[in-house]
Amino acid sequence: MSKAKSLYTCSECGGTTPKWLGKCPSCDAWNTLIESVAEAPSKHRYQSLAAAQPVATLSQIEASEVDRQPTGIDELDRVLGGGIVAGGVVLIGGDPGIGKSTLLLQALDSLSRSVPTLYVTGEESGAQVALRSRRLGLNGSQVRVLAEIQLEKIAATIDVEQPAVCVIDSIQTMYSDQLSSDPGSVAQVRECAAQLTRTAKRSGTTIVLVGHVTKEGALAGPRVLEHIVDTVLYFEGDTHSSFRLVRAIKNRFGAVNEIGVFAMTERGLKGVANPSAIFLSTHGDPVAGSCVLVTLEGTRPMLVEIQALVDSGGPSPRRLSVGLERDRLAMMLAVLHRHAGIACFDQDVFVNAVGGVRISEPAADLAVMLAIQSSLRGKPLPRGFIAFGEVGLAGEVRPAPRGQERLKEAAKLGFSVALVPKANAPKKPIEGLTIHPVERIEQAIDLTRSL
Repeated sequence: MSKAKSLYTCSECGGTTPKWLGKCPSCDAWNTLIESVAEAPSKHRYQSLAAAQPVATLSQIEASEVDRQPTGIDELDRVLGGGIVAGGVVLIGGDPGIGKSTLLLQALDSLSRSVPTLYVTGEESGAQVALRSRRLGLNGSQVRVLAEIQLEKIAATIDVEQPAVCVIDSIQTMYSDQLSSDPGSVAQVRECAAQLTRTAKRSGTTIVLVGHVTKEGALAGPRVLEHIVDTVLYFEGDTHSSFRLVRAIKNRFGAVNEIGVFAMTERGLKGVANPSAIFLSTHGDPVAGSCVLVTLEGTRPMLVEIQALVDSGGPSPRRLSVGLERDRLAMMLAVLHRHAGIACFDQDVFVNAVGGVRISEPAADLAVMLAIQSSLRGKPLPRGFIAFGEVGLAGEVRPAPRGQERLKEAAKLGFSVALVPKANAPKKPIEGLTIHPVERIEQAIDLTRSL
């Protein structure tokens, strides 16, 4: 009997090689090749996702906006771009126990009042799903449930039931009879996702795939899984906190980097209409080292409190940032020293974004620098003070995108003083908000000392 041939598949790009290598020859990633049994090709496995069409000129192709079905959960609809799309495939990942299954069960229960739905569980029994639905207060739910992990049976059930929305929980538990490898292997995950995508495009059923994540926080399985789906959502947040963020990483039907904010309660996940309240501390009086930033998450302006603590350090002072880039913090300290005369080379500097939010945009530079100088001097910034703007290595304060929306959001929440880049200064005054435009970081520091 001949020995089964081994094949090494890259978990990042899905590329294959007949022998093990330290670096993937396709994407140059290190230590990503996983051994699996080479699968014999079967007939008609790689049929096209759509029917063949003749070549046409782009301007002559008829196109219309896709119809969206709201899920009944506003924050989830925001991340999806307005709702689910017929024939769309959504991949949602996150840490174990963070609330993926809970959110999807709530969404299916809301959708089941208007369209047929199907929940396929490969990790729980039907009784466990029913118990969770009762715990969430979803009594009398019309969601259809199937406990199955074989792909062919799931596809046959979708053809019979013809649901408008189908949830697969999770894609790593599914397997196809076409392959001999174990469920969760690279080959099985890729094949099952591809077949379910074909089913969605052919039948018009919206399919939501739940994906496991690795220790690094990335979705398990090959990156090709993210390429073939239409939308990729990530659950973020600490399991010890009651707040969760759902972020869109990819969306063919809407804007990327949109976020939905949820609060975990005894009755499941509830949308948070005003997320700025989560990320702002409630101080009785202004405190030193605190500055409020108006950041942008997708299309939503959001207020986040930046806190800095500057303390006397030893011979090797520490630089620590939570929620912000550490390398950017070192750069900002160098700019403060060179252009504003504020030296922190013998001080420990700690910077934190309140609420566990991660801020990646450079428009946070100005707020971080003002918080650092406030903590160093021991003088709080004025009550109702906000700031935003990118600071360059030459000390210039650069504009941030969509500054008007940021200022209007701050005025709506009762803030009264704003320090902004000169290019973001509005042409018309905003009621209740005093705006101070600045061009350089030393000008901003001098202005805050005089307020």
